[in-house]
Amino acid sequence: MLAYAPAVLLFLAFCAGTLRERRRFSNAVLLGLSFIFAAAAWLTELARSQPAMGREIGIVLFLLLAVGIAILSWFLISNGVTMVRKEGRSPANLLSLLAGLALVALLALMTTALILENETLVVVTGTVLALAGYIAFLFLCFIVYAFLYGRLHIHRKADYVVVLGAGLINGATVSPLLAGRLERARAVHTRLTAHGRQPVLLASGGQGPDEALPESHAMADYLVERGFPAALIEREDRSSTTEENLRFSKSIMEKANPDYRCVVVTNNYHVFRAAVTARRAGVRGQVVGSPTAAYFWPSAMIREFVAIFLTYWRTNLAICLLLVLGGASIWLLG
Repeated sequence: MLAYAPAVLLFLAFCAGTLRERRRFSNAVLLGLSFIFAAAAWLTELARSQPAMGREIGIVLFLLLAVGIAILSWFLISNGVTMVRKEGRSPANLLSLLAGLALVALLALMTTALILENETLVVVTGTVLALAGYIAFLFLCFIVYAFLYGRLHIHRKADYVVVLGAGLINGATVSPLLAGRLERARAVHTRLTAHGRQPVLLASGGQGPDEALPESHAMADYLVERGFPAALIEREDRSSTTEENLRFSKSIMEKANPDYRCVVVTNNYHVFRAAVTARRAGVRGQVVGSPTAAYFWPSAMIREFVAIFLTYWRTNLAICLLLVLGGASIWLLG
């Protein structure tokens, strides 16, 4: 049982970190590491007590990994084609397609290395697999913890409901995606009001170069047209990014009430990154999400992960360089 001690300690660190501040990406990594160490301990114990079964399970896991990569490649490429057909060829819409093609290239590289048995190619393949494994580990941590975060309890007391803006159709009309955020914000506002609060709904979004008016103004108009009290709406109309949405909204809330609490509303795929950004901006509040079309979700989640990965670019660059240097050292020593 001592073999499971690292996994238990990591899981306890995850629990403590989540209770202290649930908006940290380190919580996701700690949870992922606890599962990795638990699985490693289980396989080690199995190999020690039943060597034959341990080898068989290892082979099965390897085959499942290969088949899983192939299936995932097909799914991502298929979803990428759907995204391009329904949403256009913007770089963000190509992410699932590019990820699927990258996995196909990885499988091709692995197959070539196994067939040719070239030492240099094997080392290169191993290094690429190490890099891909590191990124895949972080991505799985992100997906799992983002799912968990979206289901954590949100405090019932809040002075503001902040809705993050999104692009307008034809520069003036609220899109279905943004309408989903606004409807979720209304539901949150209704729930808070039922518990004795009367929070202000803060629409956050500036005016893009292709928009006829600020997103926040279109959002406010949408709400008022559907019966929401105009007196309970404020606008933040200078922002152009999620970080600015939160930073400028924070200024408005702090000016009116230094001890404010808020709930931030966005789409479900964007919840955890918005929460991480809110923590870094010093915003006092958690984030909730509205539903998103299923076909849109894979590319959106990849985009969110890329943004999180780049947020911690120094740490990730250092680890990737260490993996590359490790591969180079093996090649030189070989």
